[in-house]
Amino acid sequence: MTAYAEVIGDPIAQSKSPLIHGFWLDALGIQGEYRAHRVEPASLAGYFAARRNDPDWRGCNITIPHKIAALDHVADPGGVRGSIGAINAVFRNEDGDWIGTNTDAAGFYAPLADTDLAGAHALVIGSGGGARAVLFALSRMGIGAVTLMARNPLKGAGLLAGFGLKGDVVDLTAPVPPVDLLVNASPLGMTGQPALAIDLSPLSDDAIVYDIVYAPLETPLLAAARARELAVIDGLEMLIGQASAAFSLFFGHEPPRERDPELRALLTA
Repeated sequence: MTAYAEVIGDPIAQSKSPLIHGFWLDALGIQGEYRAHRVEPASLAGYFAARRNDPDWRGCNITIPHKIAALDHVADPGGVRGSIGAINAVFRNEDGDWIGTNTDAAGFYAPLADTDLAGAHALVIGSGGGARAVLFALSRMGIGAVTLMARNPLKGAGLLAGFGLKGDVVDLTAPVPPVDLLVNASPLGMTGQPALAIDLSPLSDDAIVYDIVYAPLETPLLAAARARELAVIDGLEMLIGQASAAFSLFFGHEPPRERDPELRALLTA
């Protein structure tokens, strides 16, 4: 039998994770598979029940809309529920227990690792599982203040307080403040989702625009930022970063990150 892992979500056809993990498996000569599997919200419990007795299942990545709900089906020894509040990966440990973890925060942070954001002002759009990972990472980076764009102001205020962040919550229709870092951590702009239509003119010339959406890779937000000649970070940066940590958990090997340029070329072909 062949060991396998997969990515679950609804929708899931847009996922590039099978290409990423498949590239690394081939590069390392590992006999394994990585699949995409659509799981509707009502079927989440059934999915985990079906995998529980499958010895070849090494785990799964989790995307929209299951990042919070999946916590109810796995062990949480790292206290992810009380910190980030969402998981994006489940793996078996050496004792055979199913462990939930979050590699999104590390994936988000990686392309910003050499950027000094201490005391800076960030705008984060969204309040779901992806936004939680972003806010967690920003709280560890010494960000000065966060303006959170969210549909539910009470939920947004709770997130800021929960991560110990100073700032405010505004509606999705509010104008963009003159922030140093703008992050779209929502599904807006994703294929099949409404566009994210915002005016970037208040941003200074040295602001950074980061969109965690990767399908399409060149979102309208990033196109608008490039038109202003702003620094941009696309969704592949976070996707590859979080996948790298998950791959090690699933297959027990570090992926060959020195081949990232080749991988990006494959993903954007």
